[in-house]
Amino acid sequence: MPGLTVLIVGGGGREHAICLGLDASPSVGTIHSAPGNAGTLMVGVNHTISASDIEGLVSLAVELGADLVVVGPEVPLVNGLADSLRAAGIACFGPHAEGAILEGSKLHAKRVMQELGIPTGGCVVVEKAGAIEAALDSFKPPWVVKRDVLAAGKGVTVTTDRQQAHDALAAGLTSDGFVLLEEHLSGEEASVLVVMDESGYVCLPPSQDHKRVGEGDTGPNTGGMGAYAPAPVVTPAVFQRVVDEIVEPMHHHLRNQDVPYRGCLYVGLMIDSQGAPGVIEFNVRFGDPETQVTIPLISSDLAELLLACAEGRVSDTEVEFHSHSAATVVLASEGYPASSVTGRVISGSEVKIEEGEIRGFVHYAGTNFDSEGNLISSGGRVLSATGTAPEISSAISAAYEVIGCIGLEGSHYRSDIAFRAL
Repeated sequence: MPGLTVLIVGGGGREHAICLGLDASPSVGTIHSAPGNAGTLMVGVNHTISASDIEGLVSLAVELGADLVVVGPEVPLVNGLADSLRAAGIACFGPHAEGAILEGSKLHAKRVMQELGIPTGGCVVVEKAGAIEAALDSFKPPWVVKRDVLAAGKGVTVTTDRQQAHDALAAGLTSDGFVLLEEHLSGEEASVLVVMDESGYVCLPPSQDHKRVGEGDTGPNTGGMGAYAPAPVVTPAVFQRVVDEIVEPMHHHLRNQDVPYRGCLYVGLMIDSQGAPGVIEFNVRFGDPETQVTIPLISSDLAELLLACAEGRVSDTEVEFHSHSAATVVLASEGYPASSVTGRVISGSEVKIEEGEIRGFVHYAGTNFDSEGNLISSGGRVLSATGTAPEISSAISAAYEVIGCIGLEGSHYRSDIAFRAL
């Protein structure tokens, strides 16, 4: 029997991680990516179709006879890619447009949480410049300012500087017409990726991302500079509270919509000093770089899980995990996140570590090949070095050993990924 034909939409490190996971799945025959990157090209076939080209992606899926489409980024989901694929009779891992509003509108997500009694911070909607000062007075610093738009993980300002918070609110009003000011939740961040459909759900190992560009979580926010899993802050007791207080009510809500939710629900958490979880945000797809440290921990067939979810039968699948840890460290271009110098040659990325149960390898992201066959940078987050091992310390060491072998002029990475776990 020929294996499944799978199309992956997107071109980042998340998509390469999904690609590698599917490549290891016995049920998969061929893998296609659109637009993909240098890493996905090493595993399957790339197609020069943008992840935002809904019509082009549906046509490609039909032409390929795709058995499954896995959507990486949020924008095509918000714009209805899953709806169009399902209308064409193609199974899609990723929610329909209505479900994707959970990420497309932070205000919508906040209202759903308030309606369901899900623990989260308070929120004020600022609609006029004259209301900014009163809004700031309603919460203690640090203030959390959120634009109600898709901003690639960078539409949030967290600051103790009142003037900076005021300016962020004013800028959001100017660009969007209204802006959210949220109560700051204190504690330690974590994420749980939940594969969910109307029949049930599967929680993947909890992870912790490092959003800030600088050591010790300083500097501006990025799309993510590294991650590790499982995150020790999510103890068994905390995890059970996440399931009971957040995942269960969200699943009940989403499964009872006119069109049920099928895909990944990313639960961004803050765990306070008492072990109580609160939701910072929901995303409607796998996180990046969280995917790079959760997919390698799945020991069962990834394609079977994603296809089952796309078809509304995830409760029929048995998902198994390695008892290992994983860590990934992002290598970023010069200037990232403010700007990114691209087109520079990358060396040493073919390095791999295989020492007993310890592995180290590269997840490619903003990469491509030039006309001479050289691997070059093409984005802000260029690649990430990932390690897996029985203990988190060994996984981190493997990741840093790999990234130390890679050359890219002007690049930078954090040297303290997973410092909380250590």
